[in-house]
Amino acid sequence: MKKYLAEAVGTMVLVLMGCGAAVSLGCNNADPETVVGTALAFGLAVVAMAYTIGGISGCHINPAITLGVFLSGKMNSKDACGYMCAQVIGAIIGSLILFILTSTSGLEGTGANDLQANGAGTIPVLGGLLAEIFFTCVFVLVVLGATSKTNGATNNLAGLAIGLALVLVHLCCIRYTGTSVNPARSIGPALFQGGTALANLWIFIVGPLVGGACAAGIWKAIETEK
Repeated sequence: MKKYLAEAVGTMVLVLMGCGAAVSLGCNNADPETVVGTALAFGLAVVAMAYTIGGISGCHINPAITLGVFLSGKMNSKDACGYMCAQVIGAIIGSLILFILTSTSGLEGTGANDLQANGAGTIPVLGGLLAEIFFTCVFVLVVLGATSKTNGATNNLAGLAIGLALVLVHLCCIRYTGTSVNPARSIGPALFQGGTALANLWIFIVGPLVGGACAAGIWKAIETEK
C-alpha cells in the first residue's frame, strides 16, 4: 500500500505543478516562453518526485510507464493495476486542488489536454493520436533504458534523465495536443474542465497506452542480456 500511496502522491504533485504552471503562465503556442516554462515545470516535477518516491515505488506516476514496465516483465499484474488506479486518483486530487485555486482566484482552466489550433481549425484526431503514440513511445523508452539494471552508466541519474526527456517531449508535442503522454495527467484535469477536453479524452488515454506498449516492445528487442 505504501507503493500505491507514493504513486498517488507523486502523480498529484505532477499534475498540480505541471498543469498549475500551464495555467499560471497561460501556456499558448503563440508565446514560446510559456511553452518552455510549462515544459520545464513538468520535467522538474518528475525530477523532484523521482528523488522523493523513487526508492519507494520507482516513481512511475504515469499509467503508460507502468504498462511499459509490466509488459517488459518487471512487475506483476496486481501491482500494475494498483499503480494505475493510484495514479488516476492522485491526478484527480491534484486537479481538484488546482480547480479550487483557480476558481477562487478568477482564473480559468485546469491545464487539460486538447487538440490544438493549427491555423485552419484544430489538429485532426489522427494527428493528435499519432503524436501521443510517438512521443509517449520515446518517453517510456527513455524510462525503461535509464532505469535498467544493465545500464550502470546512467542508472544513478535516471531521475534527471527522465525529467529532461519529459521537457524535450513537451517542447515537441505541446503544439499538437498540449502534451499528455500520461493518461492520468489527462483524466484529472479533463474531469474538471469539461468541454472538448473531456470529449477528446480518449485520445490521451489510448495514445499514451499504445505508445507505452510500443516502447516495451522496442526495449525488449534491444535490451542486452544480463
